[in-house]
Amino acid sequence: MKLAKFAVFPGGPPHVGRVEGDAIVPLDLGAARVSCLAELLDLDDPRSVAARLPSGHALPLASIALLPPIDQQEVWAAGVTYKRSQTARMEESEAAASCYDRVYSAPRPELFFKATPHRVRGHGQPLRIRADAKWNVPEPEITLVLNRHAKLVGFTIGNDMSSRDIEGENPLYLPQAKLYDASAGLGPWITLADDMPSQLELMGVRLSIQRGAAEVFSGATSAAAMARTFDDLIGWLARDNSFPHGAFLMTGTGVVPDSTFTLQPGDSVHITIDGIGTLSNGIEQIVR
Repeated sequence: MKLAKFAVFPGGPPHVGRVEGDAIVPLDLGAARVSCLAELLDLDDPRSVAARLPSGHALPLASIALLPPIDQQEVWAAGVTYKRSQTARMEESEAAASCYDRVYSAPRPELFFKATPHRVRGHGQPLRIRADAKWNVPEPEITLVLNRHAKLVGFTIGNDMSSRDIEGENPLYLPQAKLYDASAGLGPWITLADDMPSQLELMGVRLSIQRGAAEVFSGATSAAAMARTFDDLIGWLARDNSFPHGAFLMTGTGVVPDSTFTLQPGDSVHITIDGIGTLSNGIEQIVR
């Protein structure tokens, strides 16, 4: 089952619905005594509840505006969980190379805070590149949806935008390279955990970047290429940490454009993950 947040018209109030093919079925959350998608995901069996909730008439997906599937959750991210990511991060800076090499095989993963809800954009909404960066890339990531008990309840697609030159200058600049306005994409919806492919090899990740009519980059990987498990990442994130509203955890990227590529305003980024769908975002630059 796929659950989405949407507005009937751009700027309209948010609703929650079940995605069924090319349509969305609005749900009456009040019948379950919840007020938002995050509260629905906190229930013992959100799938059964969502399946039996009173619903409205199905609406074509093309007729509504999808919203990022986040309420008040925190967004976190893991780094250097794929071999390709380790290599790319070592390319950013000779000074940081040994640091990234060690964390790839260390028991403790790299985890960092990625975004607050107001910095997140959904399907069809623009993401931004920093005005003070010259080397910017998208990072397509399988993203875990955790309820307030840090239990894995679903999956979505994440775009962990990154300013590689800023981080490469000094690893201590990581927060500035990762966390800024419109720096995180989530969506287009959440697939409940039981409805995702059970084999990691079948959880494929594909990235396509278009510039005008041309595809300027493409790449693919799968969850099977990860050096860490989902449970391992969740366990470390939840150590001495509480999430009263739940959390999203981006699990790292295995598809990274090489050092000759940087995003430009006007580019379109499309991330497809098997079992979920495709998250598409245009790119614009922050103007001060």
